[in-house]
Amino acid sequence: MLSQLFKKPSPMMVGIDIGSHSIKAVLLSETDTGLRLEALAIEPMPKGAMSERTIQDIEAIGNVITKLKRKLPKSLKEAAVAVSGQTVITKVIFMDVTLSDAELESQIEIEADSLIPYPLDEVNLDFEKLSTNAADPSKMNVLLSAARTESVEARVGALEAANLVAKVVDVESYALSRAMDVYYQQLPSDAFNKCVAIVDIGAVLTLVSVVQAGDTIYTRDQVFGGDQYTNSIVTYYNKGFDEAEIGKATGDLPPNYTFEVLAPFQTALLQQVRRAVQMFLTTTGKDQLDYIVLTGGTAMISGFERLLVEELGIHTIVAEPFVNMEISPRVDRNVLQRHRTQFAIATGLALRSFSSCHI
Repeated sequence: MLSQLFKKPSPMMVGIDIGSHSIKAVLLSETDTGLRLEALAIEPMPKGAMSERTIQDIEAIGNVITKLKRKLPKSLKEAAVAVSGQTVITKVIFMDVTLSDAELESQIEIEADSLIPYPLDEVNLDFEKLSTNAADPSKMNVLLSAARTESVEARVGALEAANLVAKVVDVESYALSRAMDVYYQQLPSDAFNKCVAIVDIGAVLTLVSVVQAGDTIYTRDQVFGGDQYTNSIVTYYNKGFDEAEIGKATGDLPPNYTFEVLAPFQTALLQQVRRAVQMFLTTTGKDQLDYIVLTGGTAMISGFERLLVEELGIHTIVAEPFVNMEISPRVDRNVLQRHRTQFAIATGLALRSFSSCHI
């Protein structure tokens, strides 16, 4: 059972986001005036160590996390990581409100057998009580989360290789939603009660989580990301992949790049976001999406938030997760500035230190 891993952790637990191209770490603390960023770090992923969100080489990833640890306080022992992709299933189910926790656990295992397309001995299950069902007060809404055991064990093993304990194994889309706690200050004052989509554009996957009044009401993964952008640069200008990645970051690209590569990619990305918005509205029956928060490395493409405002008519911002936090003098400001949009999931994981929250 994952329930032991999902229990409320102690403070000073580092959030570690194992991505397709890099691993990010965020460490937060609480002060009298709010959150404080104690440390953050990012290290590139060795080629072949990850395939989409599946770990292929536990030892290699453990070595990268060991490098990250050198930039964190030596006393740090506990971490939060997350699973995502096809190995994770989350569903809201309805259970009798009179069930005790033990009875609920037994009943959920029975329900899960018919809901999850994998043998139960190959998955780790956990659940979270949400609220009384509005349509039927005799029922409670329960969030059921299931992850392939091999996916969970690979992440736990990678942390252990770096002498860290996996105190929490979360779900990436819910960690992304939790990061909204630090983004609301960038939005108008009514945003908390509105529908806000966090769109995390990674190298391979785009994660979409929609939050309203503190609850995650919709999630979706789309196989699309910054690698398409990089591959276009490789194709057009006969560059190596790593060289193209550097060109993206530095702007050292041919004069026609804006028209030949950037504009077509922005159009394709716009279509992905438009599709995600339409899927959200169709699936949930909501009338509109009120705000979009862009995260991930690709969110830093100049002008993309303005394009979304113009084309979709939705107030859009690029996330600045640490803009309203106290920053420890130990934090490398250059790393913070260059990679700031890439730390959303790691920030959401780090926030598990301070409050019990939905998976």
